[in-house]
Amino acid sequence: MMFQRGIRGLAILLGTAMCHFGVAAANHGADAASGISETAVGRRTEEGTMPAAPETKAAAGSAVTIPTAGTESERSGPAKGNRLPGKPDIPKSKADETGPGQTAAGQNPRRGKTIPAKQPGIAASFLLGDSLSERPRTMHRIGAEFRPEHIFTINPFLQGENLAQLPVDLSLSAHLKYAFGFRPGSHADKIYGGVYQGIGAAYYDFANPRELGNPVAVYLFQGARIARITSRLSLDYEWNFGLSFGWKPYDREQNSRNIMMGSKVNALLNVNFFLRWMLTRELDLTVGPTLTHFSNGNTQLPNAGLNSAGLQAGLTYNFGRKRAEIPERSPAPPFRRHVSYDVVLFGSWCSKGVEVGGDYYASPDTYPVVGLNLSALYNFGYKFRAGISLDGVYDGSANVYVPDHIIGTGMEFVRPSIDRQLALGLSARAEFVMPYFTIGLGLGANMLHKGGDLKAFYQILALKIGITHSSFLHIGYSLRDFHMPNFLMLGVGYRFNNKYPRHY
Repeated sequence: MMFQRGIRGLAILLGTAMCHFGVAAANHGADAASGISETAVGRRTEEGTMPAAPETKAAAGSAVTIPTAGTESERSGPAKGNRLPGKPDIPKSKADETGPGQTAAGQNPRRGKTIPAKQPGIAASFLLGDSLSERPRTMHRIGAEFRPEHIFTINPFLQGENLAQLPVDLSLSAHLKYAFGFRPGSHADKIYGGVYQGIGAAYYDFANPRELGNPVAVYLFQGARIARITSRLSLDYEWNFGLSFGWKPYDREQNSRNIMMGSKVNALLNVNFFLRWMLTRELDLTVGPTLTHFSNGNTQLPNAGLNSAGLQAGLTYNFGRKRAEIPERSPAPPFRRHVSYDVVLFGSWCSKGVEVGGDYYASPDTYPVVGLNLSALYNFGYKFRAGISLDGVYDGSANVYVPDHIIGTGMEFVRPSIDRQLALGLSARAEFVMPYFTIGLGLGANMLHKGGDLKAFYQILALKIGITHSSFLHIGYSLRDFHMPNFLMLGVGYRFNNKYPRHY
């Protein structure tokens, strides 16, 4: 009989110890670090871990006494232990009812934290939290494209007045691209529709390497989703901006027929609209129209430029993408509307063609350009801001003229006084805002000027590349009356009162 009572008491003690062990498992990290472990009947105390107490054998008819390190109420009793006769002589208390190591409110007195009565899956929740924190913020991709395009033959050289006596009307190019985008489901991904950005390289063939060359281009690009058509098909856009090298420019002795390109290095501007089809979890197919423009920004004459339109087709491999499905559109965090103020300082150089007797003659000189833009822009949302800008400029090429001269003699290109090369204008601005890049358009007119070239309606296309949250590089191009090239705008800027949220 006494043996049976001893077994029953030992079972009760084991049950109590296992309950305590389950609570301790919630805080197993600290124990693992310190190398502390408990036996099956070990008890945790406020001072540390007490090993299981050995059983004390007594004569027949005596109780089995097992010392314990429980609460004060548990220690009250004869011999300061829990005697286990027929029924354990353990006083009832709130602490006893809530289990070892816990108070009536379910608190762990050792740590001062509230522990739920049941905590299933604690280890799983730890692992899930770790996995979420370790998920990459960005996704990476590589792609290859082929672009056949038709060249618009808008000048005599392209129409056939070249050495081959054939139209130059076909452009073929191959592209290799790397890009990164934001993790699907992130704030930036929701706001900007799967935006991605990266760097690309291309090789161009115009079927006239002797007079045009086979340029190689390096460019930045960015794209995003316009509309989700199906779960695996979307309409996207992408722009490219960079430099192309290896042109055969105009040369009076060696390449006199090429009156289109005047420099070995030309800017590349491109925009694509295409369908993106997710073939597999990793692979995408893209097909759609493309538009391309090459020019040197009026830094050297001639500068007729090359324009083309055609088709692009490509394959993109996405590293680590979890599923071949376009996410559903979901609400983005609210945007705080505000007015910001941009200050841009820019400079560049330009060439000048002067009209004499109905014909234009290129000046052999280059002229400096310095300008300042002060803009007040209302931020309507994450992607759009608009406002007005005060534009001041010194254009060293403005109102350059050729005085009367004798036919057959050399021309003299004369600069006017500085007041005829200064202007102050006012323009309306609109900007399309995306991560890292902002594309801006401006339409304006000079209000204060001395006439001539400065009495004009001007247009501005600009790209702002973020350096910090409020500072940026500024790359722009100014036109006059939508067709006459003005100058490049290469500079830096800073945005005051910038309350734009940081999501990347």
